[in-house]
Formats: sequence, C-alpha cells, structure tokens
Amino acid sequence: MSSASNKMGLMGLTTIVTVNMMGSGIILLPSSLAATGGIALLAWVITALGALAIAYAFAKCGMYCTDDGGMSAYSEKAHGKSSFFIASYTYYVCLVISAVAIAVSCVGYLEYFIPWLKETPIHTFVGVISILIITMFANVRGAKITGRISTVTVWGIIIPVLGLSIIGWFWFDPKIFAEAWNPHNVSIGSAIYAGMALTLWAFLGIESAGANSGTVENPERNVPLACMLATVFSAATYIASTTVIQGIIPNDILAKSDSPFGLVFAQMFTPFVGEIITAMAIMACVGSLLGWQFTNAQVSKVAADMRLFPKIFSDVNKHDAPFKGMMIMLALELLLAVMTISPTLLKQFNVLVNLAVFINMVPYILSLTALGIIMKQANVGQKEYNTGILVGSVAVIYSIYGAYSTGEEAVFYGTVITLFGYFFYGFIASRDATPNKT
Repeated sequence: MSSASNKMGLMGLTTIVTVNMMGSGIILLPSSLAATGGIALLAWVITALGALAIAYAFAKCGMYCTDDGGMSAYSEKAHGKSSFFIASYTYYVCLVISAVAIAVSCVGYLEYFIPWLKETPIHTFVGVISILIITMFANVRGAKITGRISTVTVWGIIIPVLGLSIIGWFWFDPKIFAEAWNPHNVSIGSAIYAGMALTLWAFLGIESAGANSGTVENPERNVPLACMLATVFSAATYIASTTVIQGIIPNDILAKSDSPFGLVFAQMFTPFVGEIITAMAIMACVGSLLGWQFTNAQVSKVAADMRLFPKIFSDVNKHDAPFKGMMIMLALELLLAVMTISPTLLKQFNVLVNLAVFINMVPYILSLTALGIIMKQANVGQKEYNTGILVGSVAVIYSIYGAYSTGEEAVFYGTVITLFGYFFYGFIASRDATPNKT
C-alpha cells in the first residue's frame, strides 16, 4: 500500500490524464476539419460535452472497480465473460488501427524534411511501415523505457497546440476566419455530423482516467475531478488552436496541408520556426505511437492471462515485455497499412480515424452501461447513484451517436469486425465448457 506521502495529488493526476488524451490526436485535425469549413468547429462543443460525460462515468467505474482489465473488467460486471473478451478484442483492433493512423500523421509531418515520402503512395507506405517497425521494436525493452520516452515526446504536441491557443490570436484575421466559416454552404447538423468522429478521435484516452485511482490521495474526490479538469483543459486547447488556425491560414490551403501546425507557425514567424514545430510534431507522434502500442500489448496480455486471448500474447521476454504479442500486433498493423494505401494521405487518415472511433465505441458502450451495477455493488449513496446514472446515460447515448457519425462505411466494416469477435469467442467458450452430468 502506498504511503500518503507517496500518493499523487489532484494536479499530478490531471497532468497524466491530459497527456494521455492529447497525445497526437490533434495533429492532423485542423486539415481534416477544414474540408468542411470553420462551421465544423461546432462539433468540438458537442464532443467536449460528451467527452466530459464519458470522463465522469469512467472515473466512477475506475474508482469502484479495481479489477485488472480496465474497460473489459467494467463490462464483465454487467454483461458477463463474453463482453470482457469483446471489449478487449474491439479495443485491441481499435488500437491497431489507431497506430496506423498515427504513423500516417507522422509521415505527413516527415514529408517536409523528406520530400521523397510524398512522391507516390508506395513511398508514403514505406514511411508508414518504417515508423511502425521502429516504434514497436523500441517497446520490447519494457515499460520503463517506453514511459521515459513518452514523458518527453508528449511536449512535442502540447507546446505547439497550447502555444498557438495563447499567442496565435495576435495573428488571427477575422476576415480569413469568416471566409472559411462555411465555404460549402452545409447545414449546422451536417457540419456537426462531419466533424464528430474526427473530434472524438482527439479525446480517445479518456478511458485511462480511472486507472490510477489506487495511487491517488482522496480518490473519491480527486479521480472524477482530475478527469473533468483534464477534459475541460484539453477541449479548451483543442477548440482555441483549431479556431486560431482557421483565422490565419486560408481554408483551401489548410484543407490540403499534411502538417497544419508547422504551416501556421511558419506563417506566424519564419519557415525555420515552422520546421522546429514540424520536428516537434514528429517527436510527439513517435511518442504517442510508442505509448499506444505498449498499451495494446498490455490489453492483449491481460486477456491472454485470463485465457481469453491465445497464450502466445502473455509470453514475456527478459524485460517483462510481451514480445511475441507485439510481433503479432506489428504484423496486423503492417497488413492494415498495405490495405490503406491511398493517393492522398489525409483521405487515408480520415478513413482510419472513422473506423477506429466506431470500433472503440463498442468497449465504451459495454463498459459505460455497467456503471449502474458497479455503483450498486459499491453501495454508494442514492444521490451519487442517481448522478452517476444520469451522466452515464448521457455518455452512452453520446457514444452511440459518435458511432453513427463515423459514416456508413466505418459502421459497416466496424460491425463485421465486431461480429468476428463473437465468432472467435465461440471457440474460447467451448474450450472451457464442461459436459452435463446425466
């Protein structure tokens, strides 16, 4: 048990949750949202409110359910063992897709320094698989190294995004912003729908919020508060930085950019400053990719330890890293990278983000719908229970809308991938079945 002096305070936990969320999620979003226009910024407002509800519900789940497995453990409380597997499986698939999307972001920023990468889709593909291989092998030395690298690299995105949110207003031109507001004359509903999945992608990582409750002072107060503060801070920073960019870079140029933050800093200061920001964005992508690949290796290891994933996923090397599981994950990432070779980097990124968001809503919905039973088992007071159910219901309905907003293609392929999970679980369930006694 940690002594009180070793426990983390509210500020420490808020920082960790913010870092988990910000990662590299924002890095290509200004360009993606510019395809709709400034009106897509309204999606940030809806997403921020939904993200707050999700953050609060996950914080409550994490406080009262400390079993290994995070979201999978929460969902098992309400939906049984099969949902532990489905939540682990869909989250695993989501993180494989997310890893490829982050590698695509990284290549977008690398193209500035290595123009060869954008000559043909095959060159881009070589860049994507090279980054995936390098970061995966950096993970095989275990958690300590990954943790050290990630705490440094995350500043590569926090500094540009936070810096732009604060100082960018000095360069902000209301005329450029007004021209970019609704260039395609879309309705408000259509604009929110178009931006929803993309903005939700930037908040993935909320689910990690309750995971540190055992190391926190006064977790009943500080865990939910840290989740809410981190989400509010991230939302404010995301909205401010995206708004500022739309008022500095003309919309048609922004929509085609593979490195929007490098572009805006080059315009505000000098091309050299833009180059520094671009290099920092690459650093942030690499760190984020390291962190997500490591997280996914742990997700599959916990499931394998429970005999829900094949045993090979739980085999560890001398650094306590699940090396064989990592190699299987790398093979899946490379296969996905082959399947997503596309003439435009941004299109490839958007397709991957939509699919990742849809699949990630499956474990979100499974685990969030378990909040009621988790609170009942923890014997919480009636007022806390009622608040949790109300906020949890908003979080679930928002997650369902988030899944819907990813579009027909993502819903179709995401559903097929999820159904394959039930196919795989059939074999696991039959393996552990015992014959009926006559």
